[in-house]
Amino acid sequence: MPELPEVETVVRGLRVSLPGRIVGEVRFGKTDFVDNPDEIAEHLPGLRISDVTRRGKFIFIGLESNASGAPDATPPAPTSLGYLIVHLGMTGKLTVIHSADSVSPHTHVFFVLDDGHELRYTDVRRFGRMLFLPESRLAEFTRPLGKEPLEISADEFCQRLGSRRARVKALLLDQKVLGGVGNIYADESLFRARLHPARIAENLTTKQLLALHGAIRRVLEEAIRSRGSSISDYVDSEGKRGNFQLRHRVYQRDGKPCFRCKAIIRRVIVAGRSSHFCPRCQPPPRKPRKLRKNSKPQIHTDKHG
Repeated sequence: MPELPEVETVVRGLRVSLPGRIVGEVRFGKTDFVDNPDEIAEHLPGLRISDVTRRGKFIFIGLESNASGAPDATPPAPTSLGYLIVHLGMTGKLTVIHSADSVSPHTHVFFVLDDGHELRYTDVRRFGRMLFLPESRLAEFTRPLGKEPLEISADEFCQRLGSRRARVKALLLDQKVLGGVGNIYADESLFRARLHPARIAENLTTKQLLALHGAIRRVLEEAIRSRGSSISDYVDSEGKRGNFQLRHRVYQRDGKPCFRCKAIIRRVIVAGRSSHFCPRCQPPPRKPRKLRKNSKPQIHTDKHG
């Protein structure tokens, strides 16, 4: 599934080609992943694309009025009307392609642009999501989304995770805690911070939490520079693959030697997801000692009591 670096790479590519373009016809194939296809088909034609941004794993394509006035008059300022919001799911792709180019299989949405190109959405498994959101509902939509991993301060990160009695891997995957981190970058960040994915967050020291905060930032920034990880279907807005999968240290490397210590990378299930780790670099949490059946806790009495 595309995570923050992949979505950010797509956004940066779309930001080059989409702002200023006017949406023409909108065509749909299958629409079972679209919240409101009729609204999209009705509202988007004639609107101008103002910008392309990201929040977590969601892509926000800003739409504004296509302001025009009398030939000799100053045109009115454009008005922000809302957003086309896209979640790529597991296999979704957003690419800008010339209208005359052949159509890839499983292409379900076509946004015709005024420069002879089309913004096309392709999704084999259709686990993505698409909707049109008016400006007035933006705050309501974004309120449940977690903090941006590249923006959250070290202090707030430690407070958010350090007070939770949950597996640290589960918290990293919780999109209400941090927005955009998924299985790949959680595993890679935990490896760099030398933390086992099953560790309980509230048992981590401040030093360990700070190490994890720094590791997440470094991993995400490096992955963005490498244009993301192309594990299976991911490509950027130009249809090109990323390269960060060449730098994975644990993700999907179970059975192979650790690059750091040569121990064999293992895979376990944590929070219902496969988790890859080095058993030597990331020692598992210690199990609490069990009292013997017949043993009783010692009671210490005051000598003077």
